[in-house]
Amino acid sequence: MRMKEDEWHSVINTNLNSMYRVCKAALKSMTRARWGRIINISSINGQKGQFGQANYSAAKAGLIGLSKALAQEGAKKGITVNTVCPGYIDTEMVQAVPEKVLEGIIATIPVGRLGKAEEIASMCAYLASDESRFVTGAAIPIDGGVTAHQPSYADFQKLFADMGSGKL
Repeated sequence: MRMKEDEWHSVINTNLNSMYRVCKAALKSMTRARWGRIINISSINGQKGQFGQANYSAAKAGLIGLSKALAQEGAKKGITVNTVCPGYIDTEMVQAVPEKVLEGIIATIPVGRLGKAEEIASMCAYLASDESRFVTGAAIPIDGGVTAHQPSYADFQKLFADMGSGKL
């Protein structure tokens, strides 16, 4: 792990500590109202990890743990807490990835495409609704099957060979 300690803390503060503060503030009024919905946005990298992103993966995994703990605390008060874990979504940031790298990413997605922001929004809308009142403590991957697929050793060998040959 080559990252500097300040890089670690910056990402943890941005992606985990900030959510602790937001949830803590929101829970006060939700507890008084005896109703509420908290929907945290994590990442599949919080579920599976990501090479070179230990800080980000740890922060997003921590957010899943925070959400699960808060779900238990809020359940009897009518408060649900869930986490949506997007995979690779068709955004400007993802589109900025070099074409060959993006093709390699898409090849790892079982449905064969990037997700759409609308697909994430639809899940969030459901979780915010009263229809989701029995759903709490869930970490929901919206990733086209990435976290359902466990790559084999051969898959990794091929990926690394492709990277070394300049195919990606």
